[in-house]
Amino acid sequence: GGYEAGDEVNEARAVYDSITRLINAHGPHEIALAESARVGWSMAVYGIDFKAGDVILTTGVEYGANYVAFMQLRDQKGVVIEQLPHTPDGCVDASRVEECLRSFGGRVKCVAVTHIPTHGGLVNPCYDIGAAVESYNRSTGALDDPSKRVLYVVDACQTVGQMPVDVQRMRCDVLSATSRKFLRGPRGVGFLYVREDALATLTPPTLDHYAAAWSSSEGYTLHPTARRFEKWESSVALRLGLGAAVEYALGIGLDKIWERVRWLARYMRARISGIRGLVHHDTGVGADRCGIVTFSLKGWPAAKLKDALQRRYRINTTVSTIGQ
Repeated sequence: GGYEAGDEVNEARAVYDSITRLINAHGPHEIALAESARVGWSMAVYGIDFKAGDVILTTGVEYGANYVAFMQLRDQKGVVIEQLPHTPDGCVDASRVEECLRSFGGRVKCVAVTHIPTHGGLVNPCYDIGAAVESYNRSTGALDDPSKRVLYVVDACQTVGQMPVDVQRMRCDVLSATSRKFLRGPRGVGFLYVREDALATLTPPTLDHYAAAWSSSEGYTLHPTARRFEKWESSVALRLGLGAAVEYALGIGLDKIWERVRWLARYMRARISGIRGLVHHDTGVGADRCGIVTFSLKGWPAAKLKDALQRRYRINTTVSTIGQ
């Protein structure tokens, strides 16, 4: 039943251990499970101690929900939203990130990057961005003082399960991901990674008696691990489904999956290029594009084309719209 399944998740830590291996975290203490990647991301980002005038550096292809959150933080706390430098193909120009950080005179609080946008094939150079942020933090003496550090937040919803992810090599402080996309797990569950030495700099915007112990009549103590971002009530079945999806991907091997995804994407781009009236909308560098292929067809509204492909050929597509 539900309680026995709960014991498997919470005591054996099977799902946390699987995710730790998937993204090469230091340990399961850096992993929190959430109702979605969106919830996990929000718990971390809204937990940053923003002050008026602090700068959030983000991308020109940021996920819509993330940008709406930034605008709310702008309206509520007075933060300033600025863009990272980009190359002509739409990727973040990692070679200019450190220079960009210096140009704000210590006002940058957070660098937030969507690794792979929801459309267009683009893959941002998140490992190089992480190296640039770390170099900047080292030069300012903030590397050993997390309270002064520029935090590096990565939205990896379209990444995890599609390609190998190594949070240690990426040098990110926060990374969020979902079960339902390239991991092909159940909808309604995701996870959050928070680097151990960044935990103390983030205050969860909401708490319950799982995230914090009611330690005295007048006080509480935050959970010492990333589980301070979790809630007591959750779907055990969905969490076990996420764990099964992670183990399935690990069993195949992320390198093999990434090789296959890229081959299929290249094959599709080549085959549809000859279709009259079809326009490619992919961005990013050709050899580094991911498995997301975006196109339109002259004379076919996107929603109508989506329905026709599904009905006639059982091909599933997604319509990309402003604000998604």
